[in-house]
Amino acid sequence: MDPGTSRIAVDLLGGDGSPAVVVDGALRACRADPDLHLLLVGPPDVADEVRAALPTGQRHRITVRPIAAVGRSGRDGAGRPDAAPTHPVRPGARPGSTIAASVAAVADGTADAVVSAGSSGEIVTAAALGLGRWPTVRRPALVAVVPAVAGPVVLLDVGASVEARPATLAQHALFGAAYAAARLDVARPRVGLLSIGAEPGKGDRARRGADSHLRTSPMAADGRYVGLVEGHDVTLGHAADVVVTDGFTGNVLLKGIEGAYAMAGGPEPGRLAPRAATLLGVAGTVVICHGAATGADLASGIVLAADLHRAQVTASVARSLDDIARTLADQYEVSP
Repeated sequence: MDPGTSRIAVDLLGGDGSPAVVVDGALRACRADPDLHLLLVGPPDVADEVRAALPTGQRHRITVRPIAAVGRSGRDGAGRPDAAPTHPVRPGARPGSTIAASVAAVADGTADAVVSAGSSGEIVTAAALGLGRWPTVRRPALVAVVPAVAGPVVLLDVGASVEARPATLAQHALFGAAYAAARLDVARPRVGLLSIGAEPGKGDRARRGADSHLRTSPMAADGRYVGLVEGHDVTLGHAADVVVTDGFTGNVLLKGIEGAYAMAGGPEPGRLAPRAATLLGVAGTVVICHGAATGADLASGIVLAADLHRAQVTASVARSLDDIARTLADQYEVSP
C-alpha cells in the first residue's frame, strides 16, 4: 500500500446507534479521506452496505472481518450464548465480540488502528491484554483534546481509570505532556493538575500526593508543571496546555463541556468539540468514541485514528517516555 494509506479496524456493533451510525460514519470518513482503508468488523451484511454505497472503483478500500451479530448482553436474539467467532480473537473482551476482534486486527498487523464506540471498559481491557501495555504502565489513560479560548487543551484521563492514585496521576501528567508535544506540536506544554483550588494543599489525598510528586519532578524543574488548576482553566486554556485528573472526574467534566457546547449551539467556528479520545499506555493506536456517537462523531474518530497512525503519535509518545520512565519509576512508585 501507499505510505500514506491508513488501515483502520472499525467496530460495526459499537455504540448505542450501531450499526446504522457506524455505517454512516464509515462512509463519511471514506469520502473525506481517499487514502483511508477500512476493515469493518462485524456482520458481513452490514459491511456490504458500506461497500455498496461506494463507487465501484473504491470498493477495494473496504474489507471485512466477519463476526456474527450478537445481543448487547452477549447472547443471541433467541437468548442462547453467542456463537463462536468466525475469526480467532485475543483475550480481553467478551469472546466473539467485535471489540476483541477489532483489537486482534491491530495485534496481528491487519490494521494500523482501531476505532470503537463500544464499552470503554471493555475496549481498554481488550487493548491492554491484546496489544500489551507500555513498560512501567499499570493504568492506561484516555486523552481528549478540548477547544479552549487560548488554544486546545489536552484533558486526561477522561474515562479509562476511575481510580485517583497519586502515582497514576503523576504518570498521566507525562502522558499528557508527550501527547501535546506530538499531536499539537506544543514544544514545552504546561501541565496542570485539576483540583478544587489553585493554592497548594487544595484537593483530596490523591491530588495532594500527585502535586507533591510533580513539584519535585523534572517537569517542575524546567517549568512545565504549573501546579493545581481549576475547572474553568480547561475551557479557558490560559493556565495550562494539559490538564490531568482521574477518569471519573475527567469523564464528568468532558460530558459537561459537551453539554455546554450543545446548549450554546456548538463551539465557535474552527474549535471542534471533542468527539473521540485516544487511549495511551498500550502498544497500538486505539480511538474510543462516545457510546451515543453520531455518524459524524464516528467519522471524526476514524479520521483521528488515521491521523494518529500517519504521524506515528502513539509511538512518538511511547518513545518520549521511554528514556525517563526508568528514572521516574522509583520516584512515582510505578513498577513494570
